[in-house]
Amino acid sequence: TMKTRGPSNRQRQRPLQKHVVIIGNGIAGVTAARFVRKASDARITIVSGESDFHYSRTALMYIFMGHMRFEDTKPYEDWFWQKNRIQLVRGWVGNVDVGAKRLTISGGRHLDYDDLVIAVGSKPNRFGWPGDDLPGVQGLYSLQDLDLLETSTRCIRRATVVGGGLIGVELAEMLHSRGIDVTFLVRESSYMDYLLAREESEMVNREAARHGIDLRLATEVESIQSGSTGRVEAVVTRGGDKIPTQFVGLTLGVRPNTAFLTESGIDLNRGVLVNEYFETNVANVYAVGDCAEFRTGGIGHRSIEQLWYTGRAHGKFVARTLCGARTAYDRGVFFNSAKFFGLEYQTYGVVDAVRPDHLDDTLLRSIDGSRLLRVRYERENGSVTGFNGMGVRLRHSECEAALVKSESIRAVEQRIEDFLFDPEFAATLSSLHAPAGAVA
Repeated sequence: TMKTRGPSNRQRQRPLQKHVVIIGNGIAGVTAARFVRKASDARITIVSGESDFHYSRTALMYIFMGHMRFEDTKPYEDWFWQKNRIQLVRGWVGNVDVGAKRLTISGGRHLDYDDLVIAVGSKPNRFGWPGDDLPGVQGLYSLQDLDLLETSTRCIRRATVVGGGLIGVELAEMLHSRGIDVTFLVRESSYMDYLLAREESEMVNREAARHGIDLRLATEVESIQSGSTGRVEAVVTRGGDKIPTQFVGLTLGVRPNTAFLTESGIDLNRGVLVNEYFETNVANVYAVGDCAEFRTGGIGHRSIEQLWYTGRAHGKFVARTLCGARTAYDRGVFFNSAKFFGLEYQTYGVVDAVRPDHLDDTLLRSIDGSRLLRVRYERENGSVTGFNGMGVRLRHSECEAALVKSESIRAVEQRIEDFLFDPEFAATLSSLHAPAGAVA
């Protein structure tokens, strides 16, 4: 967490130039603002209807579980914005007039811009099931969702989480931490088997069961039913099961939050369409973060990148362009990390769930099945293309360097300890190399 000294009376006042308006105070928008300020004297305004100040969205679960307070999730002190001459406006943007270069904000307010950065993030998906709008049924994305969750789960005994992504696991863990019995409905035949290889997916299945979660695979929802009070009372599956519940968490993924731009003239698909400079089809309008969608392949890791670190990278690159140094996005080596209850997961490079025929794997597992390291490589020349770690911690610098240099699988295997950063597992590392029956 970065903390900065308070404002100084001796701060030099520099002349204002163009006005950069950023819609959204998540990691992408705030990073853009910070780097524009580092490089220019532009007037900067951030507009957000969700919160007064930027906070870490990934920390919502820890607030609910009592590990953090909301103020602990703010990377910057409240005075940081004034000191750095970044104006904050609280409100929801209802309309963007690109001809007049003007925003209409809730309450009938207007805000003019010279450059506009759209960084509005995502919103939870809904599939239109009967009853998905009942009291006690909700998603989890914003501070407002967290407040509603506090109210909706007070004094309940049973909850159901629908959707097997990362937010689903987080919500199941959050509810379980308060002694609520959780049924977890996942439509895939194994948890996240569209993303995780079979062995990794099965490890998560076992971890959920170990924590007392009623994980039901290959299960889809037919409807959500209410009781006599009008509140949710049961989930009915397509298989005909009726699951009594007092709360339903819908964690069915997210989609870019672009509805307010429909009549703006800005090109949209699933997200706001941008090129490698985050430029839209409208001059002086840019989009970054979860809501941005690359027009062509080969720019980002995916056409829509919905990760914390990619949002931060988007903000840094668009700031360069805004400040006159037009710079194409360099995606770098893909990586991600997550936690499935007590099971840590890291991935670097490309490790698809279904391995292509031209690739092969070295798979190292501990005898008890609690730790796994997968190294994927080109079958023909042996160059490494990806790493998966489940239950082990990998060194980011080593994995990234091996992928950038296309290091050979033989070289990686010979120095496998260099890739592991697991002091607590040091005494058991030998089992990773181990006995013939332990290595697949």
